[in-house]
Amino acid sequence: MTARAWPGPAPVRLARVARVLSWCAVLGLVACASPPLGTGQGEWTSGRLQVRVEALADQPARSMSAAFDLRGDGTQGELRLNTPLGTQVARARWSATGVSLGTSSGERQFQSLDELSREALGEALPLAALPDWLAGRPWPGAGHVPGSSGFEQLGWQVALDRRAQGIIEARRVAPPAVLLRVRLDGSD
Repeated sequence: MTARAWPGPAPVRLARVARVLSWCAVLGLVACASPPLGTGQGEWTSGRLQVRVEALADQPARSMSAAFDLRGDGTQGELRLNTPLGTQVARARWSATGVSLGTSSGERQFQSLDELSREALGEALPLAALPDWLAGRPWPGAGHVPGSSGFEQLGWQVALDRRAQGIIEARRVAPPAVLLRVRLDGSD
């Protein structure tokens, strides 16, 4: 049996892998910033997440999805990101003292989830608000405007109309436009 080569030169392949791992880490942290629905601090919650960032003049569009296992909340926890075949590609741990991200490239330390998202994406995501958003309510740290299917807060439209099915979406229209979709396991 012969192995199939990944197309493209080795440096391009490594750059692609590094970008995917960075996206997985950020996306996973986005999901891990949310409290597991209906579980305690020590129980694992699983699901899939997707993030799509639209192109800008100087950046191509980016998107990724990953399976995740998480436990904890926005102040302390652990997130594991996996391939569709179940191989772990990243593990994040966070607490009041910082955030660590472990990948096949090693472990890196960050002061906060926002710092990690800024470095990996070039912009900060509203990670502090996500636990409340996934619980179906606005974050108390900023004003919000109610809408027909959810609310608007911090420049994001949070759609809760499919939350009963385990699907939560947050969309930012300001450039670059970003869509975050979480689907929890056990949802139909």
